[in-house]
Amino acid sequence: MSSKVVEDVLAANTIYAADFGAKSELAMPPARQFAILTCMDARLDPAKYAGLAEGDAHVIRNAGGRATDDAIRSLVISHKLLGTSEWFVIHHTNCGMELFSDEVMVTLLEDNLETASLDVSTMTWSNSRHGGGCSAGHFIKWHTIRNQEESVAQDVERIRSHPLVPRNITINGYIFDVKTGRLSEVSRASEIGRPG
Repeated sequence: MSSKVVEDVLAANTIYAADFGAKSELAMPPARQFAILTCMDARLDPAKYAGLAEGDAHVIRNAGGRATDDAIRSLVISHKLLGTSEWFVIHHTNCGMELFSDEVMVTLLEDNLETASLDVSTMTWSNSRHGGGCSAGHFIKWHTIRNQEESVAQDVERIRSHPLVPRNITINGYIFDVKTGRLSEVSRASEIGRPG
C-alpha cells in the first residue's frame, strides 16, 4: 500500500523519465567544476538561484548548510575524483537552525521522538506527547546557528583548514535571502576561503 506522496512522486518521475533524452549522456564530473554546500530548507532551489542545469555542479545539502564531517567528505570527493576547483558555502536567512540550541533538541528527543511544535509568540519548542524518547541525541553535534555571517565564516574556515582540502581550492561564503532570492557575499568568509 503506497501513500499519496509516493504516488505523486512516481507519477512525476514517469513524466520526467519520458523526456529524459540526452541527459543519459551527461558526464559524471560537473560541467562547471564547482560545488555548493547549502541548507536542506525546501524554500531554497540552488538550481534556480545559481543558474544550474543538470550536470552543471554538485549540490550538497544538510540542515543549515553546515560544514559537517560528511559535507567535507563530499566536497573532498567532489574535488579529488570529479575535478571541482571552486566551492560555495551558502547559508540563508530565516533558517530553522537558528530557532533552537543543542540543549533544546536533546531535551525534546529525550522526552519524545514525534514532531515537536514551535510557539512563535514565545519562540519555545514543545512536544504534544510525552514518553518514548531516547537519550541518543546527547551524542550528536546539532550544528545550530546563532549568527548567519559568523556561521558561514566558521564553516569556510573549517573547510579551508581541513588537511584534505588543497590550498588552491577557492571557497566562497554567501547568505541567501529567503525574502528577496538574492545572494549576499560574506566578505570575511570569502577572504578566508581565498586560495593560497
